[in-house]
Amino acid sequence: MSDKEPSESEELVKVEKLTPNSREVNIIVKVVSKSQVRNVTGRDYTIRRVADALAGDETGCVYLTLWDDNIDKINEEATLRITNGYVNLFRGNMRLNIGRYGSFKLLEESPIKEVNTENNLSDKRYEQERRDRSDRPRYGERRGYQRRRY
Repeated sequence: MSDKEPSESEELVKVEKLTPNSREVNIIVKVVSKSQVRNVTGRDYTIRRVADALAGDETGCVYLTLWDDNIDKINEEATLRITNGYVNLFRGNMRLNIGRYGSFKLLEESPIKEVNTENNLSDKRYEQERRDRSDRPRYGERRGYQRRRY
């Protein structure tokens, strides 16, 4: 969570408008449920905690990925204002993330009366675009050297 206060002028988006490519997402969501905490190994081989929270508004819901300390800060029924979040695909399903450059604020008063769990954006499967790695050298090759074609 950052110290930067979200300005009221930032446009809020509704859950139904999220896409797999959504970036700089400013949204208000209410947490419906939270999964068990899982331990995963990070890229730097450290053990990290992760949990998924089903969160949404009157237009739909999506899984919000919570990492480490944020898991304990966010409980079921909490309403969050997420600033500068983003959406990614995890195993072909959309996930909302707060991320390193995003922040959240717990709201005392919830503008969301009921979450539409019928329209779960995370249930829809998307084709995950493969990252093009053709510019990267193969194992054992050095950059700048051409592969021999026989």
